[in-house]
Amino acid sequence: MFISPAYAQDVSTMLGSASQFMPLVLIFGVFWFMLIRPQQQKQKETRAMIDAVKRGDKVVTGGGIIGTVVKAGMTGDKDGKQVPSTEIEVEIAPNVKVLVLRDTVTGVLKPIAANDSKASK
Repeated sequence: MFISPAYAQDVSTMLGSASQFMPLVLIFGVFWFMLIRPQQQKQKETRAMIDAVKRGDKVVTGGGIIGTVVKAGMTGDKDGKQVPSTEIEVEIAPNVKVLVLRDTVTGVLKPIAANDSKASK
C-alpha cells in the first residue's frame, strides 16, 4: 500500500535523450571546422603580417590609401620588452607623409617580378 512497485526501465529512453543531442554536436563540429577555425587562422596570419611591417614596405590602409612605410618604430611595453608601436608613418606621395594606426593596415603589397627570363637586346 505504501510501497510502489518497481518496474524495469526501458533502455531506449536512456539512449533516446543522448541521441537527440548528437545532431547538435555534429552541426557544431561542422561549423567549427568549416567556419570558425579557418577564420581564426586567417586573423592570426593577418596579425603577424601587420606586426612584421617594416620600413620600405608598400601597404594598403583600410581607407584604400596605398603608400610606402617610412617609419615603423618600436616601443617598450610595461614589462620592458620591445613591441611594435601602434602608429606608422606612411609616404603616400613625394614629400607627403601621414601617420596611420598600424591596425588600419589591411595588406602589404609584394613587388611583382617581371617575366623577363631572357635578356633584352
